[in-house]
Amino acid sequence: MGASHSLMGRVALITGAGGEIGGAIARRFAQEGAAIAVADVRLEAAQAAARAITDAGGQAIAIHLDVAEESSCAEAVRAATTHFGKLTSLVNVAAAVTPDGTVETLTLADWNKALAVNLTGPWTMSKYAVPHIRSAGGGTIINIASQLGQIGVPGRAPYSTTKAALIQLTTCLACDHAEDNIRVNSLSPGAIDTERSLRRFGTREIANRTRGPLYLLKRTGTVDEIAAGAVFLASDESSFMTGADLLIDGGYLAFKGGAKTQA
Repeated sequence: MGASHSLMGRVALITGAGGEIGGAIARRFAQEGAAIAVADVRLEAAQAAARAITDAGGQAIAIHLDVAEESSCAEAVRAATTHFGKLTSLVNVAAAVTPDGTVETLTLADWNKALAVNLTGPWTMSKYAVPHIRSAGGGTIINIASQLGQIGVPGRAPYSTTKAALIQLTTCLACDHAEDNIRVNSLSPGAIDTERSLRRFGTREIANRTRGPLYLLKRTGTVDEIAAGAVFLASDESSFMTGADLLIDGGYLAFKGGAKTQA
């Protein structure tokens, strides 16, 4: 995929960038000309992702970040702005892995972990990033939500609820900071072909065979397709877009998973 350099001169801090979706976004932003602060709770994963960017000729640093800890969020923003001199984009990708279950079987710790990472984390990161993005003349915040934030899913209450709330937080941040020239949007992926999602099925073939019929496009998505959407939201190509949710779900919600409707 050829780069258009649509993010030349930008500086992005990406949480969860040691993972597959976050890493793909980081690499694509770097290809488009942005300098990247690769942040992850797993420092070795962040270092590997940053090294892949610098080996390809881009600019990147690795930062240890636990988005559930306020001091860690503040330090990540400080480290990024100190190293690169400014911050123009924040991409909140980090998400908690929670077990499946109902309100009866899940623990309060399961619930609180999802809230701390999936919702409070983006809020705290935005709290510390907004002043720097404002002082840079404006920029973007992108929150990675989910198609599951718009539908009910058995056994996924913590994840679905936090992603729905993240979409609402996005709209509120957009309203609060439009005058700061900060555009805030969310991006909601459908089922994406990652190792985390494949663990539910065992193999990629089983995953696509099981999930494919639920989507209009008859397949799951790729991390590169999500990264392309994130580049669009961070670039001037989406300059008249804020407070919106960009749904990249292969037509799942339009198709409603193949559910038959009653006349």
